[in-house]
Amino acid sequence: MAEKKSPASGWPIAKGDFHSGDANSSVAVVTMGSHLDEQGICDGGAALCGSCKTENLGLEKVIANIISNPNIRFVLLCGTEVKGHLSGQTLVALHKGGIKDGRVVGAEGAIPFIENLNDAAIKRFQEQVEFVNIMESEDVGAIKAKINELKGRDPGAFAAEPMIIEVKEAAGGSEVAAAGVNPQFLEIEKRLDKIEKKIEFTDAEIAQRVGRKIGRDIGILYGLVAGLMVFVMLLVLLPKLNVLL
Repeated sequence: MAEKKSPASGWPIAKGDFHSGDANSSVAVVTMGSHLDEQGICDGGAALCGSCKTENLGLEKVIANIISNPNIRFVLLCGTEVKGHLSGQTLVALHKGGIKDGRVVGAEGAIPFIENLNDAAIKRFQEQVEFVNIMESEDVGAIKAKINELKGRDPGAFAAEPMIIEVKEAAGGSEVAAAGVNPQFLEIEKRLDKIEKKIEFTDAEIAQRVGRKIGRDIGILYGLVAGLMVFVMLLVLLPKLNVLL
């Protein structure tokens, strides 16, 4: 049986939009921008499961909870990417390349600036876990199957004690304020949120219009078919009527 260690007292230490499960599990699941059955996924064997919508504070919380539990050896990425923020891509980039001058190397999100993680915390994250990326999948059954597969590869707890870092939130305690004290970052974040909402509204409006058009087209098709059937019936019946007359 794989060796296990006790996580940090009060784990998970960073509070956020996630559920916790078996602290001895080797798998943490991040659903990115999707809201799935997080508790069901935890019941299916995950140590932790939840979303990560921002490429700064949200990402820092995920890492804080992972490195404070040495039993977590895999991070399973699933769900849909977050438009504009690209928190999934940023998380992968941080694990691969770390940060330089406070910015995640190779990140494509709008504000991938890290404030609460020092070099030691990032190195620990990189060494402790392996990434498994099935992003865009929202199939809970497939996610649970992957969790079981990874648990079968459990190498045991990381060979170090839990590392505890404090994730300080900006005023208001929201992830939207995670860009730090620079007001320009906050303004960019707000604009991104507005753009994302407009995109979602546009997508919904297009879907409704397409649905209405398809409905009209189907109605017209039914009308044509009914008219054709009447025409055929008349062609069949008229000769018989003439004979009777």
